[in-house]
Amino acid sequence: MIAATSPHAPFLAGLLLGASLIVAIGAQNAFVLRQGLLQAHRLPVALFCALSDAVLICAGVGGLGVAIGQHPRMLAVVACAGALVLLWYGIQALRRAFHPEVLTADTHGASSSVWQVIAACAGFTWLNPHVYLDTVLLIGSLASAWPSPGPRTWFAIGAATSSFIWFFGLAFGAKLLAPLFRKPMAWRVLDVLIALIMWSIAIKLLLAFIVH
Repeated sequence: MIAATSPHAPFLAGLLLGASLIVAIGAQNAFVLRQGLLQAHRLPVALFCALSDAVLICAGVGGLGVAIGQHPRMLAVVACAGALVLLWYGIQALRRAFHPEVLTADTHGASSSVWQVIAACAGFTWLNPHVYLDTVLLIGSLASAWPSPGPRTWFAIGAATSSFIWFFGLAFGAKLLAPLFRKPMAWRVLDVLIALIMWSIAIKLLLAFIVH
């Protein structure tokens, strides 16, 4: 157990842990980056991702992480569903890469409603077992090192804060790269990378499921 006399230590520990887990190339971050470059539905996307992380972090710190860890079949089902979703969206990204006429911010942003974008975002978030492993299991288990509910709460707040900072920074800071993405070739490269990222994650999930 870790003793703490003030909320600063558990908050900072949660903030740094959350940052170390979330700042990585993945399907969700790639999706948020693309919406940021398009400047389409950035606020609802960033808010949805950050709130989703906050809910999962609170659930993990509250004890759900231990419960899920005792039922590996539940994670296996989520892994297979998430892999299929990632494969499908990888195919869509590759199709966009081969049609440069649709790779403009105005065209793509107008063709997708906010609910379509949120639905896609929900798939990347809630059907991704890595999200549960990071937020629920890992953060939830590490939170148990703090001796009382008070420090654990601050630990969860710190981890959730890192998610808000990251997703809003990614969604609204992506516009700094907008001049580069005025060229169709830049969109083509981005979508190919997104497809490769999604497929690599999907393959890893399926292989992990087969091995186990």
